[in-house]
Amino acid sequence: MPGFCLNIHPLVLCSLNSRVLRFSRAMIFAIEEINNSSQLLPGVSLGYQIHDSCVAVPVAAHVAFQLSNGQDPVFHQGGSCSRSGVMLAAVGDSGSTPSISISRIFRSFSIPLVSPFATCACLSDKQQHPTFFRTIPSDQYQADALAKLVKHFGWTWIGAVRSDSDYGNYGMASFLDAALREGICVEYSEAFYRTDPPSKIQRLADVIRRSTAVVVVAFAASGDMKVLLEELARDPPPPRQWIGSEGWVTDPHLMSVGFCAGAIGVAIQRSFWEEAFNCTVICSINNPYTETSQLRATNMVYKAVYAIAHAIHNAMCEERNATVRCDKHASLEPKQVFTELKKVNFSRNGYHVSFDDKGDPVAFYELVNWQSNKNGVIELVSVGYYDASLPTGEQFRIKGNLIWLDGGTQVPVSVCSESCPPGTRKVLQKGKPICCYDCIPCPEGEISNMTDSPDCFLCHDEFWPNPEKEACLPKPVEFLTFDEVLGIILVVFSVSGACLTIAAAAIFFHHRTTPIVRANNSELSFLLLFSLTLCFLCSLTFIGAPSEWSCMLRHTAFGITFVLCISCVLGKTIVVLMAFKATLPGSNAMKWFGPPQQRMTVVFLTLIQVIICIIWLVVSPPSPVKNLTTYKEKIILECALGSAVGFWAVLGYIGLLAVFCFVLAVLARKLPDNFNEAKMITFSMLIFCAVWITFIPAYVSSPGKFTVAVEIFAILASSFGLILCIFAPKCFIILFQPEKNTKKFLMNKN
Repeated sequence: MPGFCLNIHPLVLCSLNSRVLRFSRAMIFAIEEINNSSQLLPGVSLGYQIHDSCVAVPVAAHVAFQLSNGQDPVFHQGGSCSRSGVMLAAVGDSGSTPSISISRIFRSFSIPLVSPFATCACLSDKQQHPTFFRTIPSDQYQADALAKLVKHFGWTWIGAVRSDSDYGNYGMASFLDAALREGICVEYSEAFYRTDPPSKIQRLADVIRRSTAVVVVAFAASGDMKVLLEELARDPPPPRQWIGSEGWVTDPHLMSVGFCAGAIGVAIQRSFWEEAFNCTVICSINNPYTETSQLRATNMVYKAVYAIAHAIHNAMCEERNATVRCDKHASLEPKQVFTELKKVNFSRNGYHVSFDDKGDPVAFYELVNWQSNKNGVIELVSVGYYDASLPTGEQFRIKGNLIWLDGGTQVPVSVCSESCPPGTRKVLQKGKPICCYDCIPCPEGEISNMTDSPDCFLCHDEFWPNPEKEACLPKPVEFLTFDEVLGIILVVFSVSGACLTIAAAAIFFHHRTTPIVRANNSELSFLLLFSLTLCFLCSLTFIGAPSEWSCMLRHTAFGITFVLCISCVLGKTIVVLMAFKATLPGSNAMKWFGPPQQRMTVVFLTLIQVIICIIWLVVSPPSPVKNLTTYKEKIILECALGSAVGFWAVLGYIGLLAVFCFVLAVLARKLPDNFNEAKMITFSMLIFCAVWITFIPAYVSSPGKFTVAVEIFAILASSFGLILCIFAPKCFIILFQPEKNTKKFLMNKN
């Protein structure tokens, strides 16, 4: 049966490279496998030619033009081919730069070029390379995978080196863009090529040695990396964590470099010889040609050949009644193969083959790690994968134990600055990348609750940072309580004062018929003692958590009871003056200020204060508020005055009565009595006025709960002044000097 002969051309290097020789053998094996298949192109034979591009653009262009212009018919002898010298597709080149040149020539003739190893992202541009396909993923995906790998391990400060070629330059540009999106900073980015002068390679090696970045990402071809690593081996740098692209990280030639142990990178999905080719190779010679334990690029060659074969099959074969028939005499053109290549979709040996609208396959990479075995030989170990077809966040997986630089098991640290803990914020260092910063503690009242926070945030008004400034906690609420020391002391004095007043009232009541009690207007004295008891007890309303009722009660009760108290003292002072005038010949002064007038005076003066308090409570009463301004770190629960005018009106009225009483007492202090009560009233009013005059600045300037304490102190001090000055001397005479409690003694003018 006559065969149909087609030419498929892989383009390989000039010098003998055992690894690339294996690629060529894999292509030959695939073609022969297809020619022997009864399912794929039955009865049709594929032919091939192998050309060497020498990894040089001029040579690659020359070969491309030669193939585009048709083949020498002498190459095919005999009648086994229906048409000789027809090239429908090419497999190659292994390098991106030669592939770019070949693709630009082939596009004019619609000749498809399927590369197993050209990864430059630029080849995905269908305007520039419309007939280009590849079975290896684009470097765009590889760059994303490398950036996510670096970010996964927390490395934000890296060095970058690349081949000075289309593969290295385009690949590194994609990586740097992806790294920028991931917040990774690059200390240096250097390009080199294997043919560069030794001085340039040495300078790059010195940059790596002197750098502070522990991690070095190398987007380079294996030939270029070989030159760089040989230079570094002359004076090995400090431990460096190498991150490799697929162009060199799987090259067994480089794995003998000891200081690169622990390198990790992305690699093409591997295939084992037994799985891919359904046979077993047993060979005692250990070199890249016979190394079949991990076929990576070799499998890409195998898939490329099968992709072209499927495209040809779809163009010239059809299935009828479960039988595949091919038109062996069909006049097949490269453009038809190109059209069918875009629709190829099949699986071979468990590996799926298809192309997207850019001619790229689905991106899948293995994550590999250089690990030393028991014999100290570095081996390539698969530790995870990157699958671009999976949803975002699930594409990257680590599923093995990694070995790092120097054979360690701890992930190395490569940062320009240590992470800023919560409670601090990052401040960029002038003239350096964003990964270099200082950690500044948050200002007062602000927090940061995450690592490497760029800013600190204010807490809510009722919250305050904890000491570490990493969380906002509710501010403690402060008010004068019954169970604190200050509160207990004030309660003790308040209750003691009330008890002392009650005791004085009991003494006066028990001795109410004695001259000293009767001479001091017993009715006003008992009313005064009652009001003083209320004054002592009203101070208790200032202690405890303020509420609506307690705020209104404490100020009004204080104002009314003190006016009642001062009114009684004022009445007693007027009685003393009237009593003296009544002793003068022809005077009837006491008739105008007898008991009814005394009661009316007290009621009238007190009623005025009651009216002031009612107006205050109706217009703008005191109410509990949270004071957030006095202290930033705590809340003061206090009674707002409501109307300040009302508060100062209450105090002003008390002060007015106290001054008036004091003036009258001063006028009556030298009256010729053996026991002149006006003197005692003068002292008590002097103490009273002094206390409340000093109260005003102390009240205004005292912070928080001490404002309440000052007010209580003023109430207690003035109350004690009245009880001690007016009633203590009388009680002392009643109890301890009864001989003076006589009318004769009281009437003695001496």
